[in-house]
Amino acid sequence: MIPFLLAPMAELTHRALRELIEDFKMPPDEYFTEMISAGALITGGPFEAWYLDGGPRPEKLVYQLLGADEDRLALAAALLDQKECLGIDINMGCSAPIITRTGAGVRWMADIDRAAALIRRLRRQTSRRLSVKLRIGLSDDFEYLVRFCRRLEEEGLDRITLHPRTAREKFKRRARWEYIFALRKELRIPLAGNGDISSAEEMLARSEECDAVMIGRLAVRRPWVFAEANRIRDQEGNLRPLGSVGDRGLRTGDQGIEAGEQGLEIDLEGIGLRFLELLARYQPAEFHLSRARRFFSYFCDNLKWAHHVKTLLNRETDLAGIERVWRRYFVEL
Repeated sequence: MIPFLLAPMAELTHRALRELIEDFKMPPDEYFTEMISAGALITGGPFEAWYLDGGPRPEKLVYQLLGADEDRLALAAALLDQKECLGIDINMGCSAPIITRTGAGVRWMADIDRAAALIRRLRRQTSRRLSVKLRIGLSDDFEYLVRFCRRLEEEGLDRITLHPRTAREKFKRRARWEYIFALRKELRIPLAGNGDISSAEEMLARSEECDAVMIGRLAVRRPWVFAEANRIRDQEGNLRPLGSVGDRGLRTGDQGIEAGEQGLEIDLEGIGLRFLELLARYQPAEFHLSRARRFFSYFCDNLKWAHHVKTLLNRETDLAGIERVWRRYFVEL
């Protein structure tokens, strides 16, 4: 079966979110970490232990490295090679200006020879599965994308994930999955697809177009989405998909989401409280506010008054305040 993957997302794909997703018993096949700075890792940054926490399933974990310096990336990969993990991924797709100004992220795609030299060196540094996550490129040039990917493939890369937007597009237009389908035909190594998947049903549909399906924001908005997709797939369609169009057995509301006798029952209030508990347990106090705000910026979309709740939550200055706001909302319904 085509594997399902949790995408690397800054301030989101840490252990607390992974633990929350595991609660639903049918988790993804792989978890990608949020991007780890190669420089901070090799110099012993104060928060690196939290980024490196591989729980709860280190055997399914892929560490994502970010950096512009080949030497630092090689040293960081060697350090990660000593950890229990499934693989190491190089970020060649982030288009945030703060990242690209340093030459990292999608800027690696500007020079095929330089990127190929990096993969050649990393291949010698690690015995783990080696992959990259990238975009279409700095411009919309499919032929260049194919040449770029083939060179990395020749240097020993094991897998590529394509987010089919250019560096400038961000989320301004829909991800172009036709690029994923076309690129898959050009490569010998597996290609994962990522971008704008909005439901468990679409996860299954997209699995026909690539070798692995990577989910990002949807998995934060609906941490149970992997369980949804796996239930549908494992039962060969005999279970009613949670959230399917026209399923009147589905009730969405602020108390929770239910999907009939055969579906999942989702307690929105309980999931939010569980996340806060996990966040306090598995992340340092310095990260609590940023991680909580990022999570609820997506998770609140399940609520009728999403914008109002987000505004109230963002005014709070600690987890206790966020918890009070969250509990009060459900009491006052």
